[in-house]
Amino acid sequence: MSYTQQYLQKGKEIISIVEKQEAKIQEVAQIFAKSILDGRMVHLFGSGHSRMMVEEMWPRYGSFPGFNPIVEHSLSSHQMVTGANGQRQAMFLENVPNFAGRILRNFDISDQDTALVISSSGCNVVPIEMAEEFQKLNVKVVALVSSLHLEGSTSKHKDGKKLIDFADYVLDTGAPLGDAMIQINGLDTPVSPGSTLGGVLIINTLKAEISNILVQNGKIPKVLSSGKIIGDERAVELFEGAYDEHAHLMSKLYENVGNKK
Repeated sequence: MSYTQQYLQKGKEIISIVEKQEAKIQEVAQIFAKSILDGRMVHLFGSGHSRMMVEEMWPRYGSFPGFNPIVEHSLSSHQMVTGANGQRQAMFLENVPNFAGRILRNFDISDQDTALVISSSGCNVVPIEMAEEFQKLNVKVVALVSSLHLEGSTSKHKDGKKLIDFADYVLDTGAPLGDAMIQINGLDTPVSPGSTLGGVLIINTLKAEISNILVQNGKIPKVLSSGKIIGDERAVELFEGAYDEHAHLMSKLYENVGNKK
């Protein structure tokens, strides 16, 4: 079997793992949709390469308002790799205690909100503390992890807790321990990770289920769409409307920042 065929076979196994979580995906979609129907937001957080799942949810074609993408560039910038703003610093900062609290200090969080926190290992400090901080605010937390990688990893949290210890729901990307899935002859380290594949499947199944719930409840989402499908005029209308709606939703997260409740 070629290496391409091996990866595709592993991909099919990941699809199977995601498929087995359908009931849980639908349950999570219900709580996320409720936040949006209540005029609030689903907060999204991922550091390192988990940031890609945040951007996969919103904003991009086939996506709609209702999500607050919390992307901290100091934890998630991969352009420089070495030197200033390099990976060594990002991976160091990902395990600095109390950083998550400083990030969330910028927002007026409501218990009507919900949160999706993504971390393949579920063992780095900032994603763990992000979930912990959300739960302190009575926000329901969904963790997106690679269960086998999480189980085989050691937490860097001061209490030894992992992301799933602060989650109300856990979804599994299906990736293996170490993430990389293909062993090459003559190479002692595997290549070609799988967590992004599983994560994208879960993000987009959630997106489909959430949009259906919104429609069923009379809220037609403003979906960023290609003019090749719906015509340029309608595409521009949706583009402007979606970003306007996002701005209005975000404004609620700032209006009472710093006010004692």
